[in-house]
Amino acid sequence: MLRASAQRTNTAVNIQGIGGDLDSADQGIEFGAQLMQFAEAVAKRDQETLPTARQALLDAAGPAVLVDAAGVAANFQRMVRIADPIGIPYDNLESEMARQVQDELNLTAYPSAQHAMINRSA
Repeated sequence: MLRASAQRTNTAVNIQGIGGDLDSADQGIEFGAQLMQFAEAVAKRDQETLPTARQALLDAAGPAVLVDAAGVAANFQRMVRIADPIGIPYDNLESEMARQVQDELNLTAYPSAQHAMINRSA
């Protein structure tokens, strides 16, 4: 989604910012590093890092951005928690594009990966 949005707005971004690279996260995205750190803490359910990341985002971007970021994160969590148990199918995870994105962004690092990743041992 970030790639498509960046292409539509003609904004240069580095997709590695999604996977934890602070320098990449700041490229083309205002408050990118703070947003990435907040999103990482939420996605990894890291209770030790989350308060610091939340405060850093608040300090850098203000309360409106923090609330929007928390709302987006909560919405993604909600969608996954609804889709998983009722069996809504994922995109074709066996496609070359899916494999490339999973590898490029090291998606196996996230707890939810066990539900959505390609079974590479098969």
